[in-house]
Amino acid sequence: MSGSAPDARNRRALVTGAAAGLAAGIAPALAADGFAQVTITWRSTPPDDVVRRIETAGARAGARRIDFLDDERAVEAALDDCVREDGPFDTLVHAVGPLVVKRFERSTMEDYHAMLDGNLRSAVLAARAVLPAMRSAGFGRIVFFGMYGAAETLPARGLALHLAAKSALTAFARTLAVEEAHCGITVNVVVPGDIRDKSRTRAEAFAIAAPNPRGRPGTWEDIADVVRFLVAPERDFVTGAVIAVTGGARSADERNETSGGT
Repeated sequence: MSGSAPDARNRRALVTGAAAGLAAGIAPALAADGFAQVTITWRSTPPDDVVRRIETAGARAGARRIDFLDDERAVEAALDDCVREDGPFDTLVHAVGPLVVKRFERSTMEDYHAMLDGNLRSAVLAARAVLPAMRSAGFGRIVFFGMYGAAETLPARGLALHLAAKSALTAFARTLAVEEAHCGITVNVVVPGDIRDKSRTRAEAFAIAAPNPRGRPGTWEDIADVVRFLVAPERDFVTGAVIAVTGGARSADERNETSGGT
């Protein structure tokens, strides 16, 4: 049976890969929504700026260096330390997910491990770390990041390994949603569009043309809006969803045709 939703003033979020990229905007946005603690993970980009923005928004901030491509036991140990010292977390936004754009004939086993470990294994390990406390509390919110067409296993040139990993991640997320629903835990997937400039604001984007049906580039704010919607306590009936935030674009090939993915 699910428990009661926590007071916003007691909520704790773990946002992975948030020292840079889209998650660098999402973490402070959660802090502004009233989370008491927002902890981020980082790999190579210094986290100081995002930590400052989280604190300015009113939350306690934590930053843990976790390389999700590291040895499995090292990642597990780092996540366990993070949960023990900054948790328990009722919210996980897993934004880690490296991208290799390369046709399969040119791909290496190193590329394979980077895509599968970075996108799928990382999500499995992060979920394993936070789920026990969520189950005990009877409440949890998990958001993963998907990819154009991954839910339907649609092909895209140059993305064989990446789409394979994201398709597996989507299947994992949707199955987890079914298995954990009785515990008051929701699991959803957000599919970001082709957002090249991760720091551009929505106001700035309105002045720029982009080759998608909406006609402007996507921004971190567009993604953050959907994440904030999904992690709200009252959103208990939205789970197992795959939500595209792409300006109407449907094909990963649209991205490749403009990025030289060969």
